[in-house]
Amino acid sequence: MNKQRAQEIAASPVMANVTYNDVPIYIQNVDENNETARIYPLDEPNNEQDVPLLNLIEH
Repeated sequence: MNKQRAQEIAASPVMANVTYNDVPIYIQNVDENNETARIYPLDEPNNEQDVPLLNLIEH
């Protein structure tokens, strides 16, 4: 996923269908400098992690 789209999704109040390793996730914020996103699986809100934007897929 590109940085611009990831930022749009993170800022939007509408939930987007995004996955990381085939797991539906929520994007909390985007780190432009490192091109990573702070995410968590929808079913595990306490399992936050930083992942490369390239690994996020919008469906």
